[in-house]
Amino acid sequence: MINQEVITSYEYLKKGSVILYPTDTIWGLGCDATNLSAVNRIFTIKKRPSQKSFIILLDEVEKLPFYIEHIPEIAWDLIENAARPTTFIYEGVKNLPSKLIASDGTIAIRIVRNEFCRKLINLLGKPLVSTSANITGLSTPITFNQISQEIIRQVDYVVDPSSVVVEDAKPSTVIRFTDNYSFEIVRE
Repeated sequence: MINQEVITSYEYLKKGSVILYPTDTIWGLGCDATNLSAVNRIFTIKKRPSQKSFIILLDEVEKLPFYIEHIPEIAWDLIENAARPTTFIYEGVKNLPSKLIASDGTIAIRIVRNEFCRKLINLLGKPLVSTSANITGLSTPITFNQISQEIIRQVDYVVDPSSVVVEDAKPSTVIRFTDNYSFEIVRE
């Protein structure tokens, strides 16, 4: 069953809005990752340099080939066996705005496991941008109550914090693939 917060968030996202929502790690700013105007708004809200990219969230691993030209062989096992939320950095990005692609031609994608995000992404039918709900350079808020009013005032919709649970409450592990069978841990 899809709850009202998922439906309301979806309605905002499909209009090109920016939302403040719970991810499988921490609270994040998000939008339809294919909507360049919405992506640009998040850069503005965060006061983030345009050369720094964002994480993209997908609801199913089967959707990866639509956004990545070549998925390293080791990726499938790592995604399936990750003990906690893990973001993977891929080369060969396709079907996403160039603004989301890092200067080295890569993109960071996480397959979410939490129910709220999975349902929202599935309903939208597109990946979500996910970035911490803070001004670039300031500390990352771990709980909703730590998010600044400056951020909250600039988004179009805030998911009701009492209606959802943020399970991990810390940023994800980040892994970069170095070839088809090798990787390096960028952030634990």
